Amino acid sequence: MPTNKKELRLHYKNLRKELSPDALEEKSLAIANNLIQLPIWNKTYYHVFLPIEEHKEVNTEYVLHLLSGKDKEIVVSKSDFETRGMSHFLLTDNTRIKKNEYNIPEPVNGLSVPSATIDVVFVPLLAFDLLGNRVGYGKGFYDKFLAECKPETVKIGLSFFEAEDKIEDVFESDVKLDYCVTPLKIYTF
Repeated sequence: MPTNKKELRLHYKNLRKELSPDALEEKSLAIANNLIQLPIWNKTYYHVFLPIEEHKEVNTEYVLHLLSGKDKEIVVSKSDFETRGMSHFLLTDNTRIKKNEYNIPEPVNGLSVPSATIDVVFVPLLAFDLLGNRVGYGKGFYDKFLAECKPETVKIGLSFFEAEDKIEDVFESDVKLDYCVTPLKIYTF
């Protein structure tokens, strides 16, 4: 079994490619249903990634419905590939979303939200381990963003697949998750 980030990235990208559209929707809905059990619903600002459909990411539309049903402030991001930084905007009825050159749906403009204001972050990932370490696409956007958040910000990974035992090549700058939610269970770290 793969244990380093590079191998895990490849392995889980391939597993995702095999998911049928129906399986992807079914698993995304199961993840959203499991999220309801987490003790996080007394917060205000929730950051949600908008999925890259071409990469078969978790469909966060179900999470968005959950948040708007609970009348929460929803925050979405725009990525800057030169600085590897992210800027955050309030998602409102007036927010226009447009795909960037990497097919990432992003807000065109809107009300800016500082990282330090965000209470909960739903984190995209390819793989994670039993210690709360995650493997993303390797660009470091989320590690940089999560380091800018306040220490008590709750970090929740969303994954179609279950945990690996241990990711070998973890860096000190890698920000650990507090939870990871899969279609089958909730992991707490």
